[in-house]
Amino acid sequence: MSAEQHDVGVSQVAAAIAEPARTRMLCALMDGHARTSTELASIAEVSTSTASAHLAKLKELALVRLHVQGRHRYYSLADKHVAEALEALMVIGQNAAPRFTPRTPDRLQFARTCYDHMAGTLAVRLHDRLLEAGWLLDGEGQGYRLSESGEVLFESLGIDAQALTAQRRRFACPCLDWSMRRPHLGGALGAALLQVAIKRKWVIQDLDSRALGLTVTGQREMAARFGISPETEVESTGAFAGRLAPAMDLR
Repeated sequence: MSAEQHDVGVSQVAAAIAEPARTRMLCALMDGHARTSTELASIAEVSTSTASAHLAKLKELALVRLHVQGRHRYYSLADKHVAEALEALMVIGQNAAPRFTPRTPDRLQFARTCYDHMAGTLAVRLHDRLLEAGWLLDGEGQGYRLSESGEVLFESLGIDAQALTAQRRRFACPCLDWSMRRPHLGGALGAALLQVAIKRKWVIQDLDSRALGLTVTGQREMAARFGISPETEVESTGAFAGRLAPAMDLR
């Protein structure tokens, strides 16, 4: 692709994302769940016909993917790269200040999904702890790798690190958190860790947004397995205070 073609492509994508209704649709799809045009129309606060026109444009630019199941048509983000670009734009879109003060709603700031991995205050603290404990090692520009003790830790969670490295995506990498402006854990390892947290009921997904609710079991397991105390984060940020879900089956 020539430089001129590249510039045109970037301009077209930027213009598509810049339309407020399309932005709301794309951000709604960042939780990894597919939605119908009717659902996205409601989220974007536009008519169904207008939503269909917007989605056709987003599909043309390979920002969303259409899934047809019988009579039903669903839309999802085209791939994780679209989610990563949106997350980066959220960071850029916030006004810089001498001292950063998060303005993200509490229910999203503490814990949420970032496409297929965890984001928010809890995820950033977990990312930092994995590095501090030496379980996660800096790959010097090549993302992260696990130490021997890190492999043991993730194996205890039922995560096969060797199998993850064979996937056609980055194994583990920092993903800049738009609410904290610090990295959380992305890549295949971050996605696997979120799936473990959901399966073991450490967190509960919000049906209406990307928010994640931390259970009492999750609070206990975060402290026991990783040595972090999420309740401290709740108190310091005000996020999710009093909204911990009841303990559930750990298995």
